[in-house]
Amino acid sequence: MNILGKRYIFFGLSLLIIIPGLIALFAGGNVPLSVDFTGGSLLEVEFTAGTTPQPAQIITLYQEAGIKDVRAQTTETGTLLIRSEFLEDAERDAILQKMEERFGSLTVRRVDSVGPTIGEQVTQRAAMAVGVASLLVVAFIAWSFRGVQNAFRYGVCAILAMLHDVAIIFAVTGFGSRFFGWEIDALFLTALLTVIGFSMQDTIVVFDRIRENANIYRRLEYETLVNHSIVQTLQRSINTQLMTVEFMLLAMALIGGVTLREFSIVLLVGLLSGTYSSIFIAAPILVVWEKQEWRTWFGRGKRAATA
Repeated sequence: MNILGKRYIFFGLSLLIIIPGLIALFAGGNVPLSVDFTGGSLLEVEFTAGTTPQPAQIITLYQEAGIKDVRAQTTETGTLLIRSEFLEDAERDAILQKMEERFGSLTVRRVDSVGPTIGEQVTQRAAMAVGVASLLVVAFIAWSFRGVQNAFRYGVCAILAMLHDVAIIFAVTGFGSRFFGWEIDALFLTALLTVIGFSMQDTIVVFDRIRENANIYRRLEYETLVNHSIVQTLQRSINTQLMTVEFMLLAMALIGGVTLREFSIVLLVGLLSGTYSSIFIAAPILVVWEKQEWRTWFGRGKRAATA
């Protein structure tokens, strides 16, 4: 099974998902951040059957109260989800009272409020956590693989595979925000950090097999050695992911309810990407680096060799 011989096909497949997804995510200049990151208030209300107002009517009501930064949408269960700038308890109670007076009786299903300072701290600490984890992973892999030539490359390639998985998650979220109104919230961050951990684990398993085989098959050409190592770990990686995680997440996405659906789908896709990247992205990048194939990407190396 010549997996590495098709490495540029795998790179292309990833780009076909990542590039359109990131365009969808950043189109318009506004990343769909929830109140967990931007700070603000979220209300989910359910009106008496037959009296649910349109989102535009709710936005108008908020604007009349002097609250301008408002978004409203109808959920699959018929409730209204309203996001706005941070509201004090008294302001929120006044808004709910006006809603009830104008549109009829209602029930509050959910209330979330996050101050702007807390939202900023969450964002900074999440970025710091990912950055510190990445540096520690590079250092750990470089130390663990110190007996292998160019050990630092394994750490760098593991980080590149992790960044691939992060990009896939953001791309899927971009599609979700464009078509289903998804937002990046605290659960998204939980899914992201979980995927990073699984991605690193799978990648290190593949790299460890490459290291073992490098000591056994010393005269084997590097690309053949890496391909042989991938084939040896392929069944283990796929079966472990499917049997331990993916089936459970698929069940959660299908029957787990609206609240957990976005989280389950993001985690499901992210873990699949983690398994995929360890086999079809991380190890192929090692081979590309070893052979310095970028020298021939634009034909220069080939022309020089011919000359």
